[in-house]
Parts: sequence; C-alpha cells; structure tokens
Amino acid sequence: MLKMIVGVKGTGKTKTLISMVNAATELSSGAVVCLEKGTNLRFDIKYQARLINVEEYSLVDAQSLYGFIAGIHASNKDITHIFVDGTYRICNKNITEFEKFVLECAKLADEADINIVMTVSMPVEDIPESVKKYM
Repeated sequence: MLKMIVGVKGTGKTKTLISMVNAATELSSGAVVCLEKGTNLRFDIKYQARLINVEEYSLVDAQSLYGFIAGIHASNKDITHIFVDGTYRICNKNITEFEKFVLECAKLADEADINIVMTVSMPVEDIPESVKKYM
C-alpha cells in the first residue's frame, strides 16, 4: 500500500507522519524505516524505527531515492513500513520525476506487500492526476 500525505508547508504533514511511524513501531511485527532529509526527526521518532538521513547517502533525485528504497527492501525482507518525509524536496521538486517515482513506489509496495507512506509538500491541486489516488 502506498499513501501520500499532501499539503503546503505548515499543514501538519510531518506531525502526522511521526504519529504513524511511532504507531507502526508498536504494531508491526517487522522492521520500520523512516527516511528524512536532515536530522529533524531524531528526537521524535521512537528508537525502534530505523531513521535514515538521506543526505548521508547523496540521494539527490527521484531515481536515486527509489533505488535506495528498493535496496533497503532487498536487503531486509522483514521491513513492513517505509516512511519518507519531504519526498518532493528530496526529488528536487521535479514534478515529472516525482510522478514516475510515486508510480514505481506503488508498484514496489504492492509486489513486496509493504506500506510506504510519504509526505509531499505541495498544493493538492498540483498533484499529477495519475498519482492522486494515493492521497
């Protein structure tokens, strides 16, 4: 399952994501991973979740982010949840690449039976039609 939390800056997307990550650590029988750009969440996310700063791995676009997510899953089949904060920002605010990234993640989530949740900081009306069903 893929879910996007969409809204402009300041609408509470990250707070919602933090709650979802922390709930997943309590309910999941597998591993929970959270990706972010920077280290803002390090005190908010429970220690049971694997928190990864994507800047440490030089993830600079949508393609490298997808490869990283697929690699994380390939190396640990026990992952049940992957959370990504600031997805559109990590994708360098390239709408075409972002749309392709979301569709690839949806396919991965369905095939691998994992939950992927991402925050997207942009107006809802700017989301491409092909990915609105994941909101």
